[in-house]
Amino acid sequence: MPGEGVIDSPAEMLPYESDGLMAYRQPPMVVVLPDTTEQVSQVLKYCFEQGIKVVPRGSGTSLSGGALPLADGVLLGLGKFKRIREIDFDNRVVVTEPGVTNLAIKPSRRPCRILLCARPSSQIACSIGGNVAENSGGVHCLKYGMTTTTCWAAKSC
Repeated sequence: MPGEGVIDSPAEMLPYESDGLMAYRQPPMVVVLPDTTEQVSQVLKYCFEQGIKVVPRGSGTSLSGGALPLADGVLLGLGKFKRIREIDFDNRVVVTEPGVTNLAIKPSRRPCRILLCARPSSQIACSIGGNVAENSGGVHCLKYGMTTTTCWAAKSC
């Protein structure tokens, strides 16, 4: 049922037919762009009840094919969820919604130059949700680990 937040026309779905791994293209059955967690819950409940596959997608920058759509599935865009809920420097924990970009965890918010280590080169667009889902790394991963093993590293004050 097309409407606000639902894209089902082939022309409008073109930007969603691949992620950063553009060698593989597949239009999804439909794209859903929810605004609230209640809408996400309703979409997931409906898809579960109907046996429809769901592919969650953040920014779509993945080069590993992590957000490739399925012809018989719903592409669930989570890019509108961009709130940082908590930053706990003492315990090195950030609680965010999945659409927050790496760059949104601003250096100016970090005391003693604490940094987010998983820093893929496209950090201006990469979302935290995708980093966690894909166990992303970047130039610092050899020294500090991947996203799910360690996200923070303290520099000297």
